[in-house]
Amino acid sequence: MIESLLVANRGEIARRIIRTANSLGIRTIAVYSEADAELPFVREADEAVCVGPANPAQSYRNAEAILAAAKQTGAQAIHPGYGFLSENADFARTVEANGLIWVGPGAEAITAMGDKINARNLMAAAGVPVAPGTADPATSVEVALTAAAEIGYPVMVKAAAGGGGMGMGVANGEAELTEQYGKVRAFAERMFGDGSVLIERYFPRVRHVEVQILGLADGRVIALGERECSVQRRNQKLVEESPSPALSGEQRTLLLAAAVRAGEAVGYRNAGTVECLFDPTTGDFFFLEMNTRLQVEHPVTESVFGVDLVEAQLRVAAGLPVQFDPDALVSRGHAIELRINAEDPKRFLPGPGVITTWVEPGGEGVRVDSGYAQGNTVTPNYDSLLAKVVVYGVDRAEAIARAKAAIAAFELVGPKNNLPFFAELMNNPEFVSGDYDTAIVSRMR
Repeated sequence: MIESLLVANRGEIARRIIRTANSLGIRTIAVYSEADAELPFVREADEAVCVGPANPAQSYRNAEAILAAAKQTGAQAIHPGYGFLSENADFARTVEANGLIWVGPGAEAITAMGDKINARNLMAAAGVPVAPGTADPATSVEVALTAAAEIGYPVMVKAAAGGGGMGMGVANGEAELTEQYGKVRAFAERMFGDGSVLIERYFPRVRHVEVQILGLADGRVIALGERECSVQRRNQKLVEESPSPALSGEQRTLLLAAAVRAGEAVGYRNAGTVECLFDPTTGDFFFLEMNTRLQVEHPVTESVFGVDLVEAQLRVAAGLPVQFDPDALVSRGHAIELRINAEDPKRFLPGPGVITTWVEPGGEGVRVDSGYAQGNTVTPNYDSLLAKVVVYGVDRAEAIARAKAAIAAFELVGPKNNLPFFAELMNNPEFVSGDYDTAIVSRMR
């Protein structure tokens, strides 16, 4: 097993990785920015190194500073968490070139899946269903208009190098497409350094369902069920649950098999997620993208399968077999995750500030993965995620009941937060029925 691990991230995911690593007897090293010096993950690691100022480009995305910290502390491996450098193929290569273990998929898989157009084409060749769309970048608005006419409106305009719901726009006709093309291309060039644009069929009523895959050290790729991620604002997830209430047994079997084929097509190792769109009217699903990292919502899968995905990541990275039987995995019960963000619960605008009260909920079937504690300051420098409340029940009804209780018990004063939104959602008839789609939040607002 790995003996020392540098966690190249912050907040709740850094704490979560450190917790598992410490339980395995692995020495942990945290890196932190000047703005995060007082956060819990810094003191919970065995060692901590400041890697720069608040600006992520000068700290958490500063590859040179992170590698220097790894050498300084004698780290044997680097876990990137999610975001920041987690899907940076050049960083993964550099880590390994420096004789360190990269806790994630190989750089080749990250590269292959990092470009949406290339990923679409690879998946289509592997027999994974993809939505109608362009096989090459739309290099001009004229090319985009021609493609949209063939695909049929409405269409989604996407940054080919984007991810996490960023760099996307919907067009219902030529005028909107012309406007969205310019916006998405400019955003992609600014944010990703790559202005390539993909045109794809847009489905007005659709669900977002993803599959957790794990590439094992022996070369096999397995699927650990699916997660429903359709409660979103601005294409950003707010709630995830497993299993999806939308799928029949047959649809689930087909979806999981397609996700395994997707992983096998790129020789995938370690944890990853195959994201799909599911049309509840036709029962069809289409490949959306593959996230070549650990997902924010991984605790949902851990809850229903009874596994520790971070431990599995570490074991695979070390070339070891996982601690569970890959051929005997069974999903039991139902889990729901709520992303508690420092944002206004109506308009979802960021609301940083000092946390004057922080009391986490507890009890049977309740898990809280948090990045903050009372007295900490939530700054505007990073994502607004404060904590994840994960509830488990023998069925969906019990999970919702426990979610309601956990929301009511969570005492959080200081920054704006979206707990009131979740209280509303858990009583929303559409959500409670399980028959909802990606537009549910907009209908609530």
